[in-house]
Amino acid sequence: MKLPALASLWSGKKSPETDFNDHPDEFDRLWRSFMTARATLGGVLVLLQVSLLGLAAAPSLTPLVICAAYLMATLAERVMSAPKQSGLRFNGTWLRTLGVDLLAFTALQAMQDSSINYTPLFALPVLMASVLGSQLMALASAASVTLLLFAHAGWLSLQAPWNTSALFSQAALTGAGCFAISFIARQMVSRLASIELKAQRSQLAAAVQRQVNELIIETLGDGVLVVDAQHLIRSANPAAQKQLCIPPGTQNRSLILTNVPGWQGLRHLIDETFRTQTTQHLEISIQHEGHGTRLVMAHTQLTKQLNPDAQGMCVVFLQDQRELQARLRVEKFASMGRMSAAVAHEIRNPLAAIVQANALLAEDLSDPGLQQLSRLVQQNAQRLEKTVHDILHVVQSPNTDHLVQAQPLDLTLTLPRICRDWQSHGGNKPNIALRLPNTQAWVWFDPEHLRRILINLLDNAQRYISTRPDAIQINLDKSWETGASARICLRVWSDGAPLDPSVEQHLFEPFFSSESRSSGLGLYICRELCDSHGAEINYQRSTRAMGGQMFTGNEFFVVFKTLPPHDLQSAPTKPNE
Repeated sequence: MKLPALASLWSGKKSPETDFNDHPDEFDRLWRSFMTARATLGGVLVLLQVSLLGLAAAPSLTPLVICAAYLMATLAERVMSAPKQSGLRFNGTWLRTLGVDLLAFTALQAMQDSSINYTPLFALPVLMASVLGSQLMALASAASVTLLLFAHAGWLSLQAPWNTSALFSQAALTGAGCFAISFIARQMVSRLASIELKAQRSQLAAAVQRQVNELIIETLGDGVLVVDAQHLIRSANPAAQKQLCIPPGTQNRSLILTNVPGWQGLRHLIDETFRTQTTQHLEISIQHEGHGTRLVMAHTQLTKQLNPDAQGMCVVFLQDQRELQARLRVEKFASMGRMSAAVAHEIRNPLAAIVQANALLAEDLSDPGLQQLSRLVQQNAQRLEKTVHDILHVVQSPNTDHLVQAQPLDLTLTLPRICRDWQSHGGNKPNIALRLPNTQAWVWFDPEHLRRILINLLDNAQRYISTRPDAIQINLDKSWETGASARICLRVWSDGAPLDPSVEQHLFEPFFSSESRSSGLGLYICRELCDSHGAEINYQRSTRAMGGQMFTGNEFFVVFKTLPPHDLQSAPTKPNE
């Protein structure tokens, strides 16, 4: 359907001759039906005339010739012509169809004998003009038939004056019937066309509403899944694909919940929904290798069954709990931000005085006991100074300094240098098993921020590791995804004991720590630095080889934003020092 037709359907306006202008397929079907009926009628008339020739005592070939000519004309029109409306005037289309019918039937009526009456045949052209043409053409065709019938009655009255009233009465009744057929058929056609137009307007409105609904679902922040009773995912919006870690471009219909171990909680929830036929609301965990555990709040709803033999679909709404927790954190930080900044500034000035005074006192102390106390004051002052610095970093307004200082880094050269620096500061640093790929791994990151993230993760790992060799392992994974982009992931693994679920749930929240001597800002700052560079940091339990045996430990991993292909070609051969 063309755009003007769609516009007229949407607005509800209807032109005087809109019966088939907007429905070419329907007009073609009716046109071919009428042309086939005309050819069939021509064949029947030929057979009739052949039969009459065999039975008549004095046969006449003229009616047979007329019928044969009519048959050939109707066949030619059916095979060689394209469907076309008659229009508002007596044009070529009218002459080839209605004109031929009127001429042939009039000739047969004029040559009839007392045994055959061809008058009912005039209903065909009148009906065809009413259905395939305009109202004016339908009335004009009925008037033409009526005039021809009156002309034929007048000619017969000249031959039989005593039967004049009967002839004209018959012509008048037949003409009135033609007008009635024309009017009734035209009203029926207009009515059907109006119903079809309304149906098409309803379909268009439904299509527009469906597109609006799809657009809303596509842009929803919450995930939306449609799953059948066989655990086959029928539909998933982008938010659901992100929460379930479905790779882009994956066909939804090829995903079955039972095939992914990390979706078992979701599968059980859907099974319970189908079993009880009631709405379910539960917090579940989605687990994927390389992405950590994701907590989502799932809300299920069953659709209505369209028929008794078909089960409805289960619609699952997934809300990422991390986003909800992030909104809560924002609200909490907004209330405590100004207070924390003010307190930190007030602490910084007297703290600097304490550090300076302690340094001056330490120069004059000779007693070992007093020197030990001075060192204790210095250590705690440094610890307090670091806490103040972290608090000020948290409450500062977001800015673009992180992005401005970002630069291309080859992690295969940068990571060993940071690990050596960490081991050289302070005693009793454990060895690090560092495993890097054979090829360069370019990412977009600030060198100092990367150093701060890695040192923080190494400090956390050192607190809980055992004395076994390779208790801390750093892996750099590089894998190629769809297209030319690479996925680069830094993993810091240690063989510490598993975290308590209550601790794991709040790992990256500020001021949350399982130790009394920690400010609880380290991992939060790591996440903030990663977010500012388009990277992602997360936690999971994973297994590594140590001394020929497999051990399960804690793993923090960072997925970096890689360089585009055109930037990768122009990247420096050595990282910035």
